[in-house]
Amino acid sequence: MRSGASISEINCVRRHLSAIKGGRLGVACAPARLVTLAISDVPGDNLLDIASGPTVADPTNCADALALLARYGIEPPRSVRDVLEGGAGESIKPGNPRLASSEATLVATPQMALEAAAQYARERGIAAHILGDAIEGEAREVGKVLGALALQVARRQQPFAPPCVLLSGGETTVTVRGSGRGGRNVEFLLSLGLTLNCARGIHAVAGDTDGVDGMEEIAGACLGPDSIARGAAAGHSMRAALENNDGHGFFGAIGASIVTGPTLTNVNDFRAIFIAKPD
Repeated sequence: MRSGASISEINCVRRHLSAIKGGRLGVACAPARLVTLAISDVPGDNLLDIASGPTVADPTNCADALALLARYGIEPPRSVRDVLEGGAGESIKPGNPRLASSEATLVATPQMALEAAAQYARERGIAAHILGDAIEGEAREVGKVLGALALQVARRQQPFAPPCVLLSGGETTVTVRGSGRGGRNVEFLLSLGLTLNCARGIHAVAGDTDGVDGMEEIAGACLGPDSIARGAAAGHSMRAALENNDGHGFFGAIGASIVTGPTLTNVNDFRAIFIAKPD
């Protein structure tokens, strides 16, 4: 998880090291009829990646999992390597007759959350634009791109006219290089804040919908035009925080962390950037 691997890549490895993922739970239920009601917390709503696909067939294999570990320079414990190299971790493949009576339905997705947020904004007279429900990549790079888009809206009224809110979901990644406390959403906000550089009238919120961004029960944070100055007043540099992967430390110091507690659901990350109408 610290390597920068995507959730799909992480789940490929997980599926080959589990007694229930990769279709094994579905096979264990055979010959009973099996209905899966899934809440999507992954980009693209791929059933294979939701909880690592416990009730659906998996076309990947142990060799794929080993290749991913090699790609990211990860040396697994000997016990893990033995399972993958010996084939004991092989998952359930498409066409397996024991999954013939299994069906799955998506009951909640990131797109649904974004559409609900857009409707909430429009009911209050704010134009809402959904940029995508499956945005991936390094959190700091996504922060730069969305920050540049927000500035174009604010300064040039392109491609949207303010006031408006830019909504997006998905699951970014963080290649951890520092020793700070953080998660992908606060990492995104640090990069966004540096890109915006105190631009007036632009505010943002980002968080994980399960209430946990990273490894702590902090859902995310709020960002405003004064965040850099507030951080400096508290003895915290936003740039230094980004380099140390210390989003929770920075936003906690300025009282901008969002703490919801467990939400008991998860439809991936939620990001909203509000651009006010120019004075």
